[in-house]
Amino acid sequence: MLTNLGLLINATLIATPPLLFAALGSCFSERSGVVNIGIEGMMTVGAFTGAVVAYFTGSWWIGFLCGGLCGALLASIHALVCIQFHADQTIAGTAMNFLGTGLALFLCKSIFENSSDTPALPTTATMPKFFAGILKVGTFSGNVFGGYIMSYLVFALAALCWFVFYKTRFGTHLRACGEHPEACESLGIDVYRVRYICVILSGFLAGLGGSFVTLATVNQFRPNVIVGQGFIAIAAVIFGKFSPGGATGACLLFGLCTGIKTLAGMTNAVSPNLISMIPYIVTILALVLVVGHAAAPAANGKPFVRSR
Repeated sequence: MLTNLGLLINATLIATPPLLFAALGSCFSERSGVVNIGIEGMMTVGAFTGAVVAYFTGSWWIGFLCGGLCGALLASIHALVCIQFHADQTIAGTAMNFLGTGLALFLCKSIFENSSDTPALPTTATMPKFFAGILKVGTFSGNVFGGYIMSYLVFALAALCWFVFYKTRFGTHLRACGEHPEACESLGIDVYRVRYICVILSGFLAGLGGSFVTLATVNQFRPNVIVGQGFIAIAAVIFGKFSPGGATGACLLFGLCTGIKTLAGMTNAVSPNLISMIPYIVTILALVLVVGHAAAPAANGKPFVRSR
C-alpha cells in the first residue's frame, strides 16, 4: 500500500511540472489583460528546442533555458500583434499554436534528415533527479523524493509568482492593467510595457514546461509530445480563478489524475483507451463546475488603445 502511494506521488510529480510552468505563465498574461491560448504552441517550441540544444550541447540546463527563451520569442510575436496592433487575441493565440507546432516539426525534419522525432537524449543530457544515488530506488522515500530536480523547484517558483503578484508594486500594476487599463494610464502606468512583459514571461514559462517534458519525461522530441497539456494548463488557470495559488492546486489535481492514469495503465483490467481519457474528462468536469464562478479580469481579451 505504501509502495503504491509512493508510486502515485512520483507519477504526480512527473506530470505536474509542465502543467504548472505553463499555468503560471498563463496567469501573468491573463491577469495583465491579454488572453494567451497559444500556450500549447509555445510549449511545443520549448519542447523541441530543449531536446535539440541538450542533444548537441550535452547540457540539460542549457537546453532547459533555451526552451524557455524560444517560448518567449514566440510569445513576443503574440504580444506584438495583440498589444501593438490590437489583433483579436483568441485568433492570434490559435495562430501561435499552429505556428509553434508547425515550426517545430519543420525544423526537426530539416535538422534530422526528414525525421519528425529527435534522437533519444544520452543520460548525461537529461534532467537529473533530486537525490540521485542517495535514496534507494523503489522505496517510498525514493519514489517521493527521488523525482526530477525541477519537480520540486517548480513549487518554489509558484511561491515566488504568488509573492510577485500580491506583494510587489509590479504585481499591483499587472493586476490593475487587467482590470482598469484606462485608470492605470491616467496614473502614469505604462500599460503596454506591463502587458509586453507579462505575455513574454508567459511564453518563457510555457517553454520551460515544454522543455521539462522532453528533458525529463520523454527524453526526446516527438510531434505529439505535448498532447494538449497547454490547454489543460489554461483550464487549470480558469479552475484556479486566475491566481498562482489556485493554478498550483488545479495543476496538482490534474497531475494526480495523470498519475492515476499511469498506474492504472500498468494493469489490463481497463482498456488503455479509457484510461488515457481520465485527465481530459476531469479537466472538462472541472471547467463545467467552476467556469461560472471564476471571474476573469474585467479587461481580459479587450484591446487597449493609448489615448496619447
